[in-house]
Amino acid sequence: MGRLVAREAVAVGALLAGGTWRAGEMPPEGVAHYADAGALARHSDIVVDFTHASTVRPHAAALAEAGCAWVLGTTGLTQADQEAVRAAAGRIPVVQAANFSPGVTLLLALAARLGAALPADSYDAEIVEMHHRQKTDAPSGTALALGEAVARGRGVALERVAVRGRDGDTGPRPSGAIGFASLRGGQVVGEHTLLFAAGDEHIALTHRAFDRAVFARGAVRAALWVQGRPPGLYGMEDVLGMGYAE
Repeated sequence: MGRLVAREAVAVGALLAGGTWRAGEMPPEGVAHYADAGALARHSDIVVDFTHASTVRPHAAALAEAGCAWVLGTTGLTQADQEAVRAAAGRIPVVQAANFSPGVTLLLALAARLGAALPADSYDAEIVEMHHRQKTDAPSGTALALGEAVARGRGVALERVAVRGRDGDTGPRPSGAIGFASLRGGQVVGEHTLLFAAGDEHIALTHRAFDRAVFARGAVRAALWVQGRPPGLYGMEDVLGMGYAE
């Protein structure tokens, strides 16, 4: 993702300040290398971050200290990680999204509306996602965001109704549950299906990504949008003109 973001940033005419790289990796030719996110932030207006959940808290502190805007696409965050993001957003503008695709952003909005419109006791919500074999977290951040959207529409907390996988004699499906199924294999970029199943009809919304460049383009769009914004926690819906900062 880092290399794709670098390519897209150059394509739109942005000045690429540099990046951080894994041990043993070489940066693209002409791209400056910085030892850590703090050093990068001190030389940048905006940092686009698709690293790892383990880096979120130190990155939040470093970017807030540097006064650098943050576009965050890292998923698999704990509650403590998310609290660190919110704390940073009190000092700098942060655009956080589980998925920077415009299509997924619209799908999330539809998920909330369907969750509100379709009664939970008669429309069972299930989310199926598939990704490449290298992905380490499950369900995917986008799948969880879809679940959060449905739960928000229904006026419930996702952690109270989520069912993450089934095995053995699980008994009948609880009314109002939001189910998740995660598939891994090959080099699938990302596929998500949100299904509402009633006794007399099924409604399915599916998004398939065929190229990771769509996420990089969305992240660069978010970076251009966030420049000069006041501190706050924004989402991709704000970038697309669909929502408001927290």
